[in-house]
Amino acid sequence: MATEVKVPTLGESVTEATVGQWLKKPGEAVKADEPIVSLETDKVAVDVPSPVAGVMGDLVAKEGDTVEVGALLAYVNEGGAAAAAPAAAAAKAEAAAPAPAASAPAASDEDEGGSLTLSPAVRRLVLEHGLDPSKIKGTGKDGRLTKDDVMAAVAAGTAKAAAATPASAPAADAPAAGPSRKQERVKMTRLRQTVAKRLKEAQNNAALLTTYNDVDMTNVIEARAKYKDLFEKKHGVRLGFMGFFTKAVCMALKDIPGVNAQIEGDEIVYNDFADISVAVSAPTGLVVPVIRNAESLSVAAIEKTIGGFGKKAKEGKLTMEDMKGGTFTISNGGVFGSLLSSPIINPPQSAVLGLHRIEDRPVVRNGQIVIRPMMYLALSYDHRLIDGREAVTFLVAVKNAIEDPTRLLIDL
Repeated sequence: MATEVKVPTLGESVTEATVGQWLKKPGEAVKADEPIVSLETDKVAVDVPSPVAGVMGDLVAKEGDTVEVGALLAYVNEGGAAAAAPAAAAAKAEAAAPAPAASAPAASDEDEGGSLTLSPAVRRLVLEHGLDPSKIKGTGKDGRLTKDDVMAAVAAGTAKAAAATPASAPAADAPAAGPSRKQERVKMTRLRQTVAKRLKEAQNNAALLTTYNDVDMTNVIEARAKYKDLFEKKHGVRLGFMGFFTKAVCMALKDIPGVNAQIEGDEIVYNDFADISVAVSAPTGLVVPVIRNAESLSVAAIEKTIGGFGKKAKEGKLTMEDMKGGTFTISNGGVFGSLLSSPIINPPQSAVLGLHRIEDRPVVRNGQIVIRPMMYLALSYDHRLIDGREAVTFLVAVKNAIEDPTRLLIDL
């Protein structure tokens, strides 16, 4: 008996998705609750599990199709052992049949690196760096390759694709091939389309302005170096800089509530809580899960929450609930080496704080030129709601708290 697989409820106000990748092919055995297809929504990727155990049947929707909630995706034929027997016999017969030697390498390449097993983004990276995907260990579901897997192989210098040279090498004086001018068209993921739309709306609708400052990271670095081992031993999580910055931001938001507000129609909504969105890198792009009521959390609780989001993002397990809401955003481009940038707000939020890389620079302290680990801070904000005085005051409050972490303890 064939069981229908339909698009599940995807979350509040989400009515459709894009078929990202089929994780099972027709004829393959599936277990109950085993993911068989990945759907891309505006915010996260959602894996749809098989409702029963059996064998994958016909696929109704193709990769790239837009499907609505409740739409039919595929069929799963129950009775996996019986149904799988003919397929196993056919596979055995095919293995016994001699394959032409000339076509064997091509077939292997298609099986390992073809479009049926690699997502468009991963396939593009493999092509750009000239890698052999069969030599890269996948860490995704069912051993699938992720963008992080490919980039790790690039950094390690492994998995280089062998040159497809025929047995009879060309003559030494043969003209060299010209530079490649190959192009590939890859449809934007639904997440990337949504990001592009929302950021453009922010530029069109908000009066964006950015103010900058720099912060001396000496005291925070010393505190982190002194207590990081004890911190990790007690709390089971590494002590990073985001915990300090999140606490500093929460204190500054309490003093300058307009930075934590938002415009709705002709009204200003002030929030007496701080739901901090933190930008996290995921295989599908940058996502911003939310730390709820960050103002009431300790540095340890904040670090644990951020670490959990990072792990879920890499595994593709972030949910709609993780992404919903947020009153203020912190984006740390410094982890990628950014020196200075002007971040764009995440509507309907009114401000975003950009963090950047730490580097030693000469500064003047007590009339002397000294070397200090400095970081640039950038606050982008909606000038319709936040005045320049408020923005600068907010940024200086964050700077003061980071340069003197004792302020975080005594709420000063």
